[in-house]
Amino acid sequence: MDVPKPGEWPVDPQEDQEPRKDRIWVDGCFDFAHHGHAGALRQARQLGKELYVGLHSDEEILVNKGPTVMTLNERVAAVDACRWATKSIPYAPYVTSLPWISHYGCWYVVHGDDITSDAGGEDCYRFVKAAGRFLVVKRTAGISTTDLVGRMLLCTKTHFIRSLMDELKSNDDGAEKLQKIKEYATDETALNPGCEVWNWAQASHDKSLHETIDAGTFSNIVSGNGPKPGQRIVYVDGGFDLFSSGHIEFLKRVNEAEKGEAYVVAGVHNDDVINHWKGFNYPIMNIFERGLCVLQCKYIHAVVFGAPFVPSIPYLESIPFGKVDAVYHGPTSYLTSSFDPYTDAKKMGILRQIEAHPYAHVNAEEIVGRILKGREAFEERQRRKGQKAIGEEAAREKELLEQRQSEAGVNQ
Repeated sequence: MDVPKPGEWPVDPQEDQEPRKDRIWVDGCFDFAHHGHAGALRQARQLGKELYVGLHSDEEILVNKGPTVMTLNERVAAVDACRWATKSIPYAPYVTSLPWISHYGCWYVVHGDDITSDAGGEDCYRFVKAAGRFLVVKRTAGISTTDLVGRMLLCTKTHFIRSLMDELKSNDDGAEKLQKIKEYATDETALNPGCEVWNWAQASHDKSLHETIDAGTFSNIVSGNGPKPGQRIVYVDGGFDLFSSGHIEFLKRVNEAEKGEAYVVAGVHNDDVINHWKGFNYPIMNIFERGLCVLQCKYIHAVVFGAPFVPSIPYLESIPFGKVDAVYHGPTSYLTSSFDPYTDAKKMGILRQIEAHPYAHVNAEEIVGRILKGREAFEERQRRKGQKAIGEEAAREKELLEQRQSEAGVNQ
């Protein structure tokens, strides 16, 4: 697609239609896909039958916010993979335009309960708010692109989780975390049960993190839609850190290899396992965050938290979904040639490999490398965001005050 000039949009007669109140519009940067983005899309999808997602160009984001980490094509791929998104629309204007959203048949625009301002400090949604076509959903607290960039630059490890099940049983926010998992495990409507969610815990911590561990226990976290009778069961595993185009393209190609007919189970490794292999402050996202990212992906049907690094024969034979027909993996750069975690899958004759693809190099290390390479620019982005946040918070307080005064006037 050719890059349109500011204020223009691709004129497609098939898309030019009367706005519908059940077709929702969301727009944003969606710079590397974290579960906060997915949470906004999930809530927006619940408000209508279709969800159109506009993505700003790299150039407009640079002017209004700062440099992007991911390219527009990579960001579009992430949105397209979200099970709650109906269609992605690239080159959406940074300041949401009524003619633009109407052109795509959308009536309402949905955004989080915070203010987003343009380079001039004005509310990006001022026009749709004035037209009464703006709906608010809750912003996911504690996670943002800015938060993740901060973890990379500061090399923190405080986000690690030792045991997800212990977290879910915690009196602090265990119930909240469990509820979040249930929400992300919903189907494409975001209203009904979707993914099955399980946890696997090894019986003993005596063995090295890279050894084959035969004994373990599966625990059900969320009941969802299991495989259909006779459906092929496919297993994939990984860290899925900073869930990005490399992971997405891999999962997409697994589905294509199975002609979209298999039941895909994704095993997600624990934080300590990933840190053992990759060192430094990896993973950048903890297992709870990474699991939510995988759950929102339309290419998977079930998730196993705490999956072992070595999918042994006993593990694969005890998976609660049924007999595993295939185990897929892609290139794994940080493993040594002397150690292959998929030896048992090879013995079983079920190992399949996805060949290299254009996004095969895009993983957590690649993303961190991009951040560090442009560290000065990203630190400036952090500083600008902090300054803008002061003005955005003041604008939000003013907006809430005016809303309360208006409601009080109506009730008198």
